[in-house]
Amino acid sequence: MVAIARSPLLSWTVLTPLAGVAVLALTWHRDIGPVLIALVAVALAGTVLAAVHHAEVVALRVGEPFGSLVLAVAVTVIEVALIVTVMVSAGPAESTLARDTVFAAVMISMNGIVGISLFVGAVRYGVTLFNPEGSGAALATLTTLATLSLVLPTFTTTQPGPRFTPAQLTFAALASLVLYGMFVLTQTKRHRDFFLPITQDGVVEAEEHAAPPSNRATFASLGLLLVALFAVVGLAKVESPAIESGVRAAGFPPSFVGVVIALLVLLPETVAAIRAAMRERIQTSLNLGYGSAIASIGLTIPTIALATIWLDSPLVLGLGSLQMVLFALTVVVSVLTVVPGRATRLQGGVHLILLAAFLFLAINP
Repeated sequence: MVAIARSPLLSWTVLTPLAGVAVLALTWHRDIGPVLIALVAVALAGTVLAAVHHAEVVALRVGEPFGSLVLAVAVTVIEVALIVTVMVSAGPAESTLARDTVFAAVMISMNGIVGISLFVGAVRYGVTLFNPEGSGAALATLTTLATLSLVLPTFTTTQPGPRFTPAQLTFAALASLVLYGMFVLTQTKRHRDFFLPITQDGVVEAEEHAAPPSNRATFASLGLLLVALFAVVGLAKVESPAIESGVRAAGFPPSFVGVVIALLVLLPETVAAIRAAMRERIQTSLNLGYGSAIASIGLTIPTIALATIWLDSPLVLGLGSLQMVLFALTVVVSVLTVVPGRATRLQGGVHLILLAAFLFLAINP
């Protein structure tokens, strides 16, 4: 009997983004019931996983650390689209959505992605190794961005409340863009070696378990990645009323909507970071974790600042006292984790406990 080879066009990674677009066309601008809400949720999860696959194909072709930027930018596109669409539909009631979502993305990245990567890597290999120069530079950039954009608005006095004046918001947006640009140039050009994975055998210049894909496969994955991102943004917009209703029905604070959005958009980064950790590429995991948070602030805040020209709702960015305590504790613990250049499952567990505290207090502030 002759075996029949399956066509690559029938792969789930090809069919799922297309199915996501079909579900989006079926449900866009329609009142949907519980069955269609569940269908949209399934399509959304599958499309996110397909986006992970295609982003990894592109990342494998371009190599590290450029590959880590692919998912970071993709996540930012999804995040900005979700924040803007929800703010437009909800109006002034969602004036803190950008702050809640960006802060949740920072906490999930610094404690969730980093913590689970360190824990998984340490369980499998005993001690995880990474480059303190690269990780330290990323952490310093992230801390500065978060402080300028999320902490300072609480203490400025020109504008009442935890808000920036237009001039202050412009400065914060420009500073965020400059810092993000400097970080990307440092990561990809002059000090690229600081962000390459380290194993027990030394620095890993390239993946050893898979050959780089062909140009044809890379461009195909790039196209499907764009289709998947389009479907994710649209499906998330369709699903957002159900998310808001679910949060209200559960009795959670309205700010928890931002946590749900951050959890959704960071799913690709989390999956990719865990896979890298299982291959002893902890530096790649840290690049994904810190890079996604840097992109979340460095690109999201300027974009939202520009969008306020057309949005009617005010933009509240300043963190509350509880959030600032959690952020400060996370920064201190992150510094102690990064400086040695090696970590055990204990450090990973500490970050995961901090994530659990953030999630619990987001529900019970």
